[in-house]
Amino acid sequence: MDKFDLNSKFSPSKDQQNAINNIVNAFKNGAKYSVLLGVTGSGKTFTMANVIKQLNIPTLIMTHNKSLAAQLYSEFKGFFPHNHVEYFISYYDYYQPEAYIPRQDLFIEKDSAINDELERLRLSATANLLEHDDTIVIASVSANYGLGNPAEYKGMVITLERGMQISQKELLLKLVDMGYKRNDSYFDRADFRVNGDVVDIYPAYFCDEAIRLEFFGDEIEEIYHFNALENKKTKNLNKFILYATSQFVVGENRLKEAIKGIEAELDERLKFYENQGRMVEYQRLKQRVEFDLEMLATTGSTKGVENYARYLTGQKAGETPYSMFDYFEMNGQDYLIIVDESHVSLPQFRGMYAGDRSRKEILVEYGFRLPSALDNRPLKFDEFIVKKGKFLFVSATPNEYEIQLANNHIYEQILRPTGLLDPEIEVISSDNQVEVLYDRAKAVIERGERVLITTLTKKMAEELTRYYLELGLKIKYMHSDIDAVERNELIRGLRRGDYDILVGINLLREGLDLPEVSLVAVMDADKEGFLRSKTSLIQTMGRAARNVNGKVILFANKITSSMREAIDITSARRKYQDEYNKANGITPKSASRNIEDSLKEDDTIELYTKAKKLEKMPANERAKMIKELRTMMMEAAKNLEFEKAAALRDEIAKLRQI
Repeated sequence: MDKFDLNSKFSPSKDQQNAINNIVNAFKNGAKYSVLLGVTGSGKTFTMANVIKQLNIPTLIMTHNKSLAAQLYSEFKGFFPHNHVEYFISYYDYYQPEAYIPRQDLFIEKDSAINDELERLRLSATANLLEHDDTIVIASVSANYGLGNPAEYKGMVITLERGMQISQKELLLKLVDMGYKRNDSYFDRADFRVNGDVVDIYPAYFCDEAIRLEFFGDEIEEIYHFNALENKKTKNLNKFILYATSQFVVGENRLKEAIKGIEAELDERLKFYENQGRMVEYQRLKQRVEFDLEMLATTGSTKGVENYARYLTGQKAGETPYSMFDYFEMNGQDYLIIVDESHVSLPQFRGMYAGDRSRKEILVEYGFRLPSALDNRPLKFDEFIVKKGKFLFVSATPNEYEIQLANNHIYEQILRPTGLLDPEIEVISSDNQVEVLYDRAKAVIERGERVLITTLTKKMAEELTRYYLELGLKIKYMHSDIDAVERNELIRGLRRGDYDILVGINLLREGLDLPEVSLVAVMDADKEGFLRSKTSLIQTMGRAARNVNGKVILFANKITSSMREAIDITSARRKYQDEYNKANGITPKSASRNIEDSLKEDDTIELYTKAKKLEKMPANERAKMIKELRTMMMEAAKNLEFEKAAALRDEIAKLRQI
């Protein structure tokens, strides 16, 4: 039975179909690793979707940054509108991990801001993985970080059915164990409320609907969905499965065992410091851990609870932590892992463990954490790469590592369905690169197209942006300090024409789908190094491969070996596509992709203006305004505009307090 319903008005091209057939056959014949080597614009995402449909198994798609994850999430929601497509990235808007700098005797406290909508999406991903076998999860590096024990999480599930015999008291106690809070006045996600024989539950992973249970004595007489804002019934249910509010929620017995284990380790570590005469560390650790133990015993959680993950999950020291992969493996079925832009993603996955370990070793050494905190970690690369799923590495420039893993299962996708050619490449002396680029960029802008510029340093990018602004060009600089949401807005702004040029360093290479860009300029292309390697140059040049007028200018005073290889590969692909077009009567045309609608700023300003006289506003007007704001908030969250959604959420909270 087909679980995945692929929705597309297009059929795979000949090149795509060959890649799909080869990848699917390889996996069905026992291969564990395969590589899809697909040029920019060849429709790799569509090929991935078809592979999922034909393999018919749950899939985890991983990439190395949030921007690409957001783009993939949007595309796969479109491909599989009737299946469970989930989004799993870090739920922090801001995150500063705790750290200690010994030479300055400076302790940096953990500081973070959790995005409620991202947290909901993460919970939705794990809940749907355990409940449905038609789930696709789009994830960033977060999939490699530790989660709670999936067996414990599944054990906290409660199944509610019409006609079921359960007392209200028993149900409410179970809800509290699952992390839900009673709130009879302000009903929101992860809350429940009671009104006589009616119990309302707002699942932590639901967006705008809640569940209502109507009791007759100790029997559940009715179950149905209702709109949490309007309090209107939307759908009758015979059965509903409710999951806990967090992947780290544990049962009472597991919590007691965890507390015993933490106490035993604390006694052992305190003796260690006492024997060494290190009383500062002794007192520091004693005070911190005893406070955490008291919080765990009374509330079931504490700040930094993840540092006790080994005890909460029941694992041994050094054992591989539970992660998203274990939720895929929970039901014992096969699954697919797609690593997008694998030439960047895999090296990033490889470096995660070492960076996390070095910071925590210092915290443990100086008495800020127990040694067991070291087990709260991301997966080591060797643990990740041997997971039970089938691996598909997708890249235009795969590394030697992926190629060796895949052995002979490497499948190329060179032809573009649109007939687009790889861009023309021109090498120009870098002596007057700023002035030459200005003239070239103006010609492109006059055609209504866009320009990407990549420089070697931040300073050059800033000075170039400032100089071109003075000359009247509409230009923006995208730097590494910009968060994922703002970066997405910058990219949308370029596509909308709010500005015509975007400058960056290495942020413009992989996976950005920008059909409006027809010119890519690489400054100082002859400076050998990571940013001007063969792989980086091919990826950068690929940003111009979605426009029929695509062109690349390499500013250089000599042609390096990396430049020569990149030029040769790109030129050969251009020739191959051109010959195919002529043989099949194909006229190249620019790629097209809808620009996601952003939240209208004017709408929010209007609503915020209304809110100035809130106290005088009639109750029915406030209710209407809350409804409008909530609709806009959900739309913003759906479009991954999380900062705007958070601002709207705060306005709703103010209105409800009046």
